[in-house]
Amino acid sequence: MKQHIAIYPGTFDPITYGHIDVVERAAELFSRVIVLVARNTSKAPLFTDDERITMIREIFRDRRRITVDGFDGLLVDYARRKKAHVLIRGLRAVSDFEYEFQMALTNRKLAPTIDTVFLVPHEQYTYLNSSIVREVARLGGDVSDFVPPNVRRRLMAKLR
Repeated sequence: MKQHIAIYPGTFDPITYGHIDVVERAAELFSRVIVLVARNTSKAPLFTDDERITMIREIFRDRRRITVDGFDGLLVDYARRKKAHVLIRGLRAVSDFEYEFQMALTNRKLAPTIDTVFLVPHEQYTYLNSSIVREVARLGGDVSDFVPPNVRRRLMAKLR
């Protein structure tokens, strides 16, 4: 069987049930999924790279075909090193599409053999993003419906 490796890149600060839904959908379509934690120097994440990687690994620890890694640099270079031919991007709303479309076209120009596949999370997660989760938690709200227990615990500890 030919291996089809897909990469799902993102900041995941923190990972949400919407992200997890996209990862699980991708795992149904591809032989292997790499959840790739971006080291974005233009953002000031709440969690360190290692903290985000650890949380995500805990979530998928029983899923052999899902791995977690970090990266800093050009995504297509990482994909080439891993022999991946698919980049996964989640689309929650029409407002996501323009930016994601531009990125997909740029990546195609840089690496014509790497395709971008857009996946839509379950409708119950379409409003959800990491910024909302951080803000709700920062204001003392319950984020149990938004993130797994391991993420919620670390989020609450970080904000204390």
